Amino acid sequence: MKQRIITAVIAAALFIPIVIWGGLPFTLLVYALAAVGLFEILRMKGHSIYSVHGFITLIALFIIVTPNKWAALLLETTGYTKIELALIAVLLLLSYTVLVKNRFTFEDAAFSILGALYVGIGFFYFIETRVAGIDYVIFALVIVWTTDSGAYFTGKKFGKKKLWPDISPNKTVEGFVGGIAYAIIAALIFQWISPISSSYFLLVVVTIVVSVFGQIGDLVQSALKRHYNVKDSGNILPGHGGILDRFDSLLFVLPLLHFLHFIG
Repeated sequence: MKQRIITAVIAAALFIPIVIWGGLPFTLLVYALAAVGLFEILRMKGHSIYSVHGFITLIALFIIVTPNKWAALLLETTGYTKIELALIAVLLLLSYTVLVKNRFTFEDAAFSILGALYVGIGFFYFIETRVAGIDYVIFALVIVWTTDSGAYFTGKKFGKKKLWPDISPNKTVEGFVGGIAYAIIAALIFQWISPISSSYFLLVVVTIVVSVFGQIGDLVQSALKRHYNVKDSGNILPGHGGILDRFDSLLFVLPLLHFLHFIG
C-alpha cells in the first residue's frame, strides 16, 4: 500500500501539471503514454516493439494518435490522410508476413493493428478532449475514479453475486451498480460546481453510459491479461502495474464522450 501511495503521488505531481498546461507538452506526453501502452500490449503476445513489425505498428499508432490540428499538416506534408497512412501500415505488416515466411503471421498482424487501434483511439481522444477544455478531462477522470471507488466499496460491503468470475473474480454485480450510482452523484456535484451540460437529464444519461463502459473497459483489460496469463500489463508504475492498467477505463470513456456528442 505504501508503494502504491508513493507512486500515485509522484505520478500525479508529474502528470497533473502537464494536463493543466495542455498544448505541445501534453500532446507529447500522450504520445509517450501511447507508445508505452503499445509496448505493453505487444509484449503480452510475446512481440517486441524493437522489431520490424513492432516499428511498423508503432508508426501506425502514432498516425492514429495524431491530433486533428496536426492532420491537415500531415496531409499537406505527405499527400496522404491519416486513414490512408494507417492502411499503408496494414499493407506493410501483411507484406512482412510473406517476407519472413509466416514466422510473423496474419494473426500476429491482426493483433498488432487491433492493439494499435485499441491504444491509439483512446489516447487520440485524450488529446481531443483536452483541446475541448480541461473541464471535460476532469469530468472524465472524476467519473472513472468515482466509478472505480464506488464499485470497490459497494462490492466489498454488499457484494454477493459475481459479475464475471472467469475474467475478474473479485468484481460483483452489486459493485457494478454501486459504481454507477457513485458516478451519478459525482457528476451532479460536478455540474453544480462547474456546469458542463445544458441538461441534468442528459448529464445523468451520459454518466450512466460512460460509467458502464468504463467498467467494461476495465474488464476488457482483465480479459486480455487473463488470456495471455499476465498479472499486470507492465511494471512502469510500481504498485499499480502498467499504463494500460491505469488507463483501461479512460480508453473507453474518452472516445465515448465524443461519440455521444457530449463533447462538441
